[in-house]
Amino acid sequence: MPRASFWQIATIIGKLKAAGVYEETAIIISADHGENQGELGIYGEHGTADAGTCHIPMVIKWPGGAVSVDEGFHYNVDWAPTCMELLGSKSSIPELWDGQSYAPTVRTGETGQGSGRDELIVSQCCHVCQRGLRFDKWMYIRTYCDGFHPFEQDMLFDLAADPLEQNNIAAQHPEIVRDAAFRLMNWHDAQMQKMAIHSSDSVDPLWTVVREGGPSHALFEPGRSPLPKYLERLEATGSSRRGRATAPQVSRSRIGPNGAVDILSAKIPGCGVDDVVDDLCNLLLMSPHM
Repeated sequence: MPRASFWQIATIIGKLKAAGVYEETAIIISADHGENQGELGIYGEHGTADAGTCHIPMVIKWPGGAVSVDEGFHYNVDWAPTCMELLGSKSSIPELWDGQSYAPTVRTGETGQGSGRDELIVSQCCHVCQRGLRFDKWMYIRTYCDGFHPFEQDMLFDLAADPLEQNNIAAQHPEIVRDAAFRLMNWHDAQMQKMAIHSSDSVDPLWTVVREGGPSHALFEPGRSPLPKYLERLEATGSSRRGRATAPQVSRSRIGPNGAVDILSAKIPGCGVDDVVDDLCNLLLMSPHM
């Protein structure tokens, strides 16, 4: 959040106090997403299903509420039922809402059993098609379409020891990866079942994006690689800085004819590894969107 925004918040609070209504006023400050500041090689963007992008602030000042820090896991959609319960309308919360109220935590500051979720699932489809699972101290990320990023299909980070997500330790902890993949599968099954019962649309939107070719900068056409077009885009926007000498092998994932994720390899003449792959890794999200 820009510093100027904090100044404006302070101005509003000052006005409320001057009017004598601060104590009886509810103030909620949050955001729609976080921002990667180097996590996963991404700077100043929010395009991955990781903690940097999906961990958002939540400040609640409620009349008569406790002063505390809640370390529990909550979705941003949990705020709607929380607000309704705090307003005395718990019985009116629609059954189909995905949110879970944490009103008792706001009132009393208690953060024991029931104050948060066991895990959180996050999705991204703008720059890369991924889902992430946050549980315990772990961040597990599954990549379905890499959008020319050098992401492994399975990534696991220990956020307690590695909050900047610099060391993928999936290979060292296969049991944690299996547990995370199982949790993700169960979540997906539950979501699809809910959609099948309560909606006429039972298609996972992430797979719609993958089926359409992935993120817009990585769209493929039958029989053609999207990489030359994207490299032209990088060059036109000043993101490719070094000369081109060799023909690298650049891989990306997509849905194959059997419905599984296939790894495609595109050999592009005239594109050197050093001059392009680094740009794809580090500058993809800094260039203007197509």
